[in-house]
Parts: sequence; C-alpha cells; structure tokens
Amino acid sequence: MSVVLGYDESPGAARALRAAIEVAAAFGEKLVLVYGAAPPGRPTGEEYRAHYEAIRQAGRTGLERAVASAEEAEVPTTVEVIDLSPAQALIDAASRHEARVIVVGTWGESPMRGALLGSTPHKLLHLSTVPVLCVPTEV
Repeated sequence: MSVVLGYDESPGAARALRAAIEVAAAFGEKLVLVYGAAPPGRPTGEEYRAHYEAIRQAGRTGLERAVASAEEAEVPTTVEVIDLSPAQALIDAASRHEARVIVVGTWGESPMRGALLGSTPHKLLHLSTVPVLCVPTEV
C-alpha cells in the first residue's frame, strides 16, 4: 500500500506534504508524489509542446524538493509526473499503487468556488474510490 500526494508547490502543498509524510511514516508506507502535467488547451502546435515541457519541468523541480523533505523523515518515495489533469493523475496513481489515502492541499477557497471552478480537492472528493485527505493552508 501507499500514500499518494498531489504536490504542485501551491500555497497548500507544503502543509499537505508534511501531513502526507506523517501518514506514510505512521503506517510504514511509501509516499508516492504525483504531479498532473496536462496543460490546458488543445494538444497541437509548437506552442502547446513548449507549454507542455515547461509544465513537466516545473513539476519535476517541485517534486525534487518534496522528495528531499520525505528523505529527511526517512520515508521512501516514488515520483510520478503524469500526463493527465491533477485529479485524474492522482486517481490513476492511487489505483496503480494501491493507495491507502490521497492527500491534497487546499487553497482556502470557498466550497462554492471549488464546485464552480472544479478544484482538484473537490473533484477528488466526488470521483475517488480511495479516501481523500484535504489539508487546509496555514493561516
């Protein structure tokens, strides 16, 4: 089993990382760090490819920092940059890694805004068959 973390260096990501490390350590599970790298728009043209590569590189860079934090806590990690939207990438990784829980940070937006705009935590709460831990940003 594993703990899957959606990590993107957003305001809620640091706190979600700490929570995911705690959960993984408590259960003796590996931590799967996931970054959904599907850029918006239609997948055509040189501009799309440049945007796509920039998103993938940003994801890899952010995940490297998260791995360092997990290693300090002696939690084994796996890193995945997945070419899907964040919610779908997390659901996919959770299935493949037999996740105990998916951990995501929130941005402190209202539930109505999340429902209307389709936040990743909101989507996960409705689509995931794995329990979802939503970690609020620090105040």
